[in-house]
Amino acid sequence: MTTFRMVSINRLDIFYRESGSRDNPTILLLHGFPTFSYMFRNLMPAPADKFCLIVPDYPG
Repeated sequence: MTTFRMVSINRLDIFYRESGSRDNPTILLLHGFPTFSYMFRNLMPAPADKFCLIVPDYPG
């Protein structure tokens, strides 16, 4: 299951998607401009049983 979260860093709100257990090793999936975390929506469920996946959106 993918969850949608926000974190504030230096007064800047960053949206990110997270999937998998935080007890598993973490993989940070980064995308290129002008794409965003939405492009990983179909990829995230497959490895989520073995990894914690975090996909941030870059601030505009």
